[in-house]
Amino acid sequence: MSPGLFAAVCLAGALGALARFVVDGEVRRRRPSAFPWATFVVNVTGSLLLGVVTGAVVGHGEPSLLRTVVGTGFCGGYTTFSTAAVETVRLVQRRAPAAAVAYAASTVAATTAAAGVGLLLGWWL
Repeated sequence: MSPGLFAAVCLAGALGALARFVVDGEVRRRRPSAFPWATFVVNVTGSLLLGVVTGAVVGHGEPSLLRTVVGTGFCGGYTTFSTAAVETVRLVQRRAPAAAVAYAASTVAATTAAAGVGLLLGWWL
């Protein structure tokens, strides 16, 4: 990887992390809840964006640079599997196992569906 590409991926990752911080804060402010809606929204929207980028690269021959910088950098900094896993465990610790199962299952289903929709959008746009 060239130094310029490395720097672009790092910058995109930092911007993704900043965007996650902003979105997380806004969701928490607008929808205070014990259920981890903020991380859910971040991961679903990040999966949608990654699907769009992948669809554009595969369907239209967009430069793989887009996939590397936006997909790996921005989406990698924006989305967060580890936080979703920790929040699932916290729901169990709060004696809310049904909510934990619902959160884990809905996260997998919604992020997969969002990525699929994004893939179609990226392919068609």
